[in-house]
Amino acid sequence: MGAPPEISADPVLIIACGALAREILALTEANGLSHVSLQCLPAELHNRPERIATAVQDAIREARPHYQHIVVGYADCGTGGALDRVLAEENIARIAGPHCYAFYSGLKDFADTEESDLGTFYLTDFLARHFDTLVYKSLGLDRHPELREQYFKHYSRLVYLAQSDDEDLLAEARRAAEKLHLNFELRRTGYGDLQKFVAAL
Repeated sequence: MGAPPEISADPVLIIACGALAREILALTEANGLSHVSLQCLPAELHNRPERIATAVQDAIREARPHYQHIVVGYADCGTGGALDRVLAEENIARIAGPHCYAFYSGLKDFADTEESDLGTFYLTDFLARHFDTLVYKSLGLDRHPELREQYFKHYSRLVYLAQSDDEDLLAEARRAAEKLHLNFELRRTGYGDLQKFVAAL
């Protein structure tokens, strides 16, 4: 899929994962992209990736009468290629990569460390901010902490891919590692390839 085609300053719609809302809005503002609008789908779809492709296609078809230019702010995100099949049918580009951890890290850097990162659980700013709701409680660990060993027995560390220098989020990420009994590592990635994707609009 890769970077979107070069687009004039005509109105552009980004249909994106809700987990990227804050970052995309910051990037559009920083780049002066007043012609770019953002529509986010619920971040909770990541817990049901089989629903992402259909939800994105529905959003594209609903937006088409209003936008000549539409791009998608999703990686494959566990859809097993279903999202790419929908986007090929709709002739829509998306940000390249298997998931946000890869494009935040930069696809090359992520590929270079993928083997050594086996057994790693990743957090982004969004996941650090919403860890208790989207991870800990959704897995039932607040009610059944004994399930931690079942879910995370193959993990040895938590890597926080930080988009910002927010000390409160850093503390939340450290607490998440403690709750999961994982070693903690910080990597300050910034926006990674998402910055290039948005700036190209």
